[in-house]
Amino acid sequence: MNRVIREVDFIHKANVLIEALPYIRQFSGKTVVIKYGGAAMTDESLKHSVMKDIVLMKYIGIQPVVVHGGGPKISQVMEQMGKKSAFVQGLRVTDIETIEIAEMVLAGSINKEIVQLINQHGGRAVGLCGKDAGLIQAKKHYPQVEDADGKITHLDIGYVGEIVRVDPELLRSLKAADYIPVIAPNGVGDDGNAYNINADTVAGEVAVALEAEKLILLTDTRGILLDPSDETTLIPTLNTNQIDSYIQDGVIGAGMLPKVEACTTALAASVSKTHIVDGRLKHAMLLEIFTSHGIGTEIVKA
Repeated sequence: MNRVIREVDFIHKANVLIEALPYIRQFSGKTVVIKYGGAAMTDESLKHSVMKDIVLMKYIGIQPVVVHGGGPKISQVMEQMGKKSAFVQGLRVTDIETIEIAEMVLAGSINKEIVQLINQHGGRAVGLCGKDAGLIQAKKHYPQVEDADGKITHLDIGYVGEIVRVDPELLRSLKAADYIPVIAPNGVGDDGNAYNINADTVAGEVAVALEAEKLILLTDTRGILLDPSDETTLIPTLNTNQIDSYIQDGVIGAGMLPKVEACTTALAASVSKTHIVDGRLKHAMLLEIFTSHGIGTEIVKA
């Protein structure tokens, strides 16, 4: 009886590999940009699961490029230093001391941990930030607010940037040399200042610059939900022409907005498909890429 059970289990594993074969063939040699964040950055088991998935992609011929966040860690370090976090429209108010903390946490602590984990699991990762070789060129971002009379005011929230250009030359060289680039989300302006940038936004622009096949964003929900409080209302596939109505209806809001904006930016260029998947689920990226049904929300160009 045990032998029969083992044989059935082995056959199931073989069938899983066979199901993945056409997707491996389709995506071999293609670039996939991964935004790494959320619970997958804090849970030790999930950390290793994601890194193994990234290394597996590399070994079967896919070219992964990782962009990571780190907002909660920045807030934690700021609190330890007696400094309070403040936000405007979801963006951290960033004075000179805060941008130094953000660089230390993002380009230092978090970036190097990810590099070490990928290398530990058999990959060859290289850590980067937007300052390296002028990778991410940025300018100061001024959020707009509108009062009751319709008057628009531009706010100064410090060293928060918006992307002017991503220079793909360094990333292409690293990929050609068989390395996995790991990118911290900051940039440098013509004024020489460093700017903190939303990691979802960076991932979208990197995907555009590299003409990636896919953009995958890890989050802490199953994907985009019709009812944000009910995870059974997952929207498996979303066309870009549906996005505005979902924003107006409140289906897409809060932290999901920059993710959807990153997807639409990527799709408007040359990226074929974008995915928002649950990083709390082990091997979520593999399930989304290498199975016929996927497990998150796929956003495609209308």
